[in-house]
Amino acid sequence: MKLKIETSAGGIVFKKVNDEIHWLVIRHSIYKKWTFPKGLIGDKVEQETAITAAIREVNEEGGIKAKIVHAEPFVVNYTYRFGEYLIKKTVYYYLMQFISGDVKDHDHEVSDASFENEEEVKKLLSFELDKKAFEVMLTKQKHTS
Repeated sequence: MKLKIETSAGGIVFKKVNDEIHWLVIRHSIYKKWTFPKGLIGDKVEQETAITAAIREVNEEGGIKAKIVHAEPFVVNYTYRFGEYLIKKTVYYYLMQFISGDVKDHDHEVSDASFENEEEVKKLLSFELDKKAFEVMLTKQKHTS
């Protein structure tokens, strides 16, 4: 089995809706799992930073523009198999705030994107590491308001 190392960045994005905080979640087109928007750093732009990649991926997969409101990312590490590869993956998730756009404008990698309240996000998320990242970002978000 061949080893491959990947580094991605993404955003856990919130917006206020009638005095309630809602969070962006996406459903992947192929895997059908609910998660947060993320993607490979530098897959489209050489020398891309994690911050730039996170903003780009939120725009591509979530259809929206958002800004980073907490510069320290939550780092997730996991390993998975893909064909003949064992992939060691690191994801940098940034806390982000919605600026503009429409979730319907997501790219083809995503079958659905929406803003949901905290309870619904906890029900929808498919991965335990995403749930852990979300809990951390909930705390950080409360300190930014």
